Amino acid sequence: MRIDVAFAPELAAPAPTAIVIDVLRATSTIAQALNAGYAQIHCCVDVDDARTLRHELGRGVLAGERECVRVPGFDLGNSPREFLEPAAELAILSTTNGTRALVAAAERAERVYAAGLLNLNAVAQAARETGEDVSIVCAGVLGAFAMDDAYCAGRLAALFDGKLTDAAQAAVRIAESFETSEAGLLASQSARNLLAANLDDDIAWCARTDVLTVVPRLTRTTALAVEISL
Repeated sequence: MRIDVAFAPELAAPAPTAIVIDVLRATSTIAQALNAGYAQIHCCVDVDDARTLRHELGRGVLAGERECVRVPGFDLGNSPREFLEPAAELAILSTTNGTRALVAAAERAERVYAAGLLNLNAVAQAARETGEDVSIVCAGVLGAFAMDDAYCAGRLAALFDGKLTDAAQAAVRIAESFETSEAGLLASQSARNLLAANLDDDIAWCARTDVLTVVPRLTRTTALAVEISL
């Protein structure tokens, strides 16, 4: 079993299993939403795709952000704290980095999971049970390296007994360099962006480890979105 880490979606090598990480905040929000009772999360790259999909489905809440700000006209933003109770059966989500990474991973892997610190061990266990190679894909920030995702990827890679690539070993060492999960997240540009937007509570929320047991996974791909559910 080979474990690789891609520090940006464009660097991800094809593998049977992909685990996408956008710990601040999309994959954390997806895990929280499914844990709260949402049945499906439809992840769209573009805001217009999200609006079109809601129009076609005639239901669901629109959620998402650009540069940490809720998209105008959307029902919800991208804070996991907004998803403590389901506002509908499904949410249609479009974010700056995370949903784009999920759509890209769906094109390269047979199965795709969404992970953050909130559900780290649950996703690792599901991936280990497949017995196949794993690509851990960091969403990053606009295609660039992001310390928060690299930290989370290292925590995740350390949970596997397989052969770690050099990139996976580097991620593990990054994770080991921080005393706490919150410190690992706060070292990132993603965290600085949230702090500037007065969303520091989201950092502490997403830094909690293994408080959820949900395993969000790709269940369907459509022309406008990838569908994530349990």
